[in-house]
Amino acid sequence: MNGFQEFLDDFLTSWQNSSIEEIKSKISDAYQAREISSQSELYDFGYKESIEGWDQAFTAFEKDGTKWILKKLTVTPLRRNEMLAIVFASIEVEGKQSETGNLFFNTFRKEVQGNWKLVRSYIEAGIPGEHVRAFE
Repeated sequence: MNGFQEFLDDFLTSWQNSSIEEIKSKISDAYQAREISSQSELYDFGYKESIEGWDQAFTAFEKDGTKWILKKLTVTPLRRNEMLAIVFASIEVEGKQSETGNLFFNTFRKEVQGNWKLVRSYIEAGIPGEHVRAFE
């Protein structure tokens, strides 16, 4: 789990720093995700759409000074070569943290080469931060 913790910390740092090239290298080409919007709409997407979304967010945030606020809530092994990390992500604009954020259930798999990659995500969008703070 030590190697995974280092990878996860690096993944979160890449996210926090809005580094699209670093994020790209940490996501599997076979990545699959499902997001549930705050209006309970379902959206399934893969690697290409994910990278486009990350890139758009990173570019917009860089322009207006928005910062990511990431909280690693829990990490648990799923299988011999898979780990689940639950992360709450919100943003800070002009020094004020948003009232809501997204809850990411991210599954990472260790590849044959020994590298960890993000392979699946389930995302609940628009979650009130007060609900997540109860777990801190």
